[in-house]
Amino acid sequence: MSHRTTTSNIVLRFDMRTSPLCKDTSADRYRAALDMASWADNQMVNVVGLSEHHTTCDGFLSAPLQLAGMVIACTKRIRVSVSALLVPLHNPLRLAEDICLIDQVAGGRFSVTCGLGYREIEYQSFDVEWSQRGKVFDEKLDILIQTLKGECGRNSGASTPLNPLPVSKINSLLMIGGNSEAAALRAARLGLFFCPAIDDLKLEKIYMDACREYGVKRGFIISPGEPSTTFISQDPATDWKNIGEHLLYDAKAYATWQHPNRRAYAESFACNIEELKREGKYRILSPEQALESIKKTGSLHLAPLTGGVSIDVGWKSLRLFEDHVQPYL
Repeated sequence: MSHRTTTSNIVLRFDMRTSPLCKDTSADRYRAALDMASWADNQMVNVVGLSEHHTTCDGFLSAPLQLAGMVIACTKRIRVSVSALLVPLHNPLRLAEDICLIDQVAGGRFSVTCGLGYREIEYQSFDVEWSQRGKVFDEKLDILIQTLKGECGRNSGASTPLNPLPVSKINSLLMIGGNSEAAALRAARLGLFFCPAIDDLKLEKIYMDACREYGVKRGFIISPGEPSTTFISQDPATDWKNIGEHLLYDAKAYATWQHPNRRAYAESFACNIEELKREGKYRILSPEQALESIKKTGSLHLAPLTGGVSIDVGWKSLRLFEDHVQPYL
């Protein structure tokens, strides 16, 4: 039987992208991200979310597994999720080794959402054929799963099983991302949870029907639930003036990556700050508004370093969550 989860989530998300307005060094920002993850470990934050992209001019996180391992090492409770890991761009045996190492020390706190990606330039940079990306994804996923299970199949290229093997079960380590019918079918075929980038009842039905067809007894859909990038402020109007350009930069940077087949809640079409405010995908909320949003939707996505927002401003947002939102949850 397939299920749809509606569990509430407080997420702390990092993609490390910075606008030209940012005055902090990248080294300081990575150290701040680790400090913020350590802070979140002692708060009512459920998960640290990390992303992956390559060949960018603004420092987007390109080594999410390495950063995930650092976050695991400096925390004890919080979950760490890489979403999405662009599997076609990597050697699947190398991925299996890295995922297994993190899992060894994570104590069940680590997971990866496997994604296809949507930027042709990234495929070119890694010498992977863009036109064959779906086939490449399936082949590498099969090898990754086979290797994590300790098998040495003819396609894995290895004659010795992975050692040590993961502590966690495969379907708690790996999930499948995407926003297409092919992604839903892929997740069902592999017996893995499905994590679409949008809330789509049609995709949900395709996945659930396919799970029944493949005999998957524990299929789950984890939908995003309109994950607005959120800052908390005692004076939202003033902070829109202070950091609005950073948020607009982030929105426009994502917009330049638009692909005909890409559908994701995070994709913004705003051209200026006023449009960005109205769109609602980037928000600066008072503590009272943030609390109301959590009660209404069950989630809050804190992204304190978005678009190169200063480390100090990021910390102010998190402290307001700690002192003026969390006590009332």
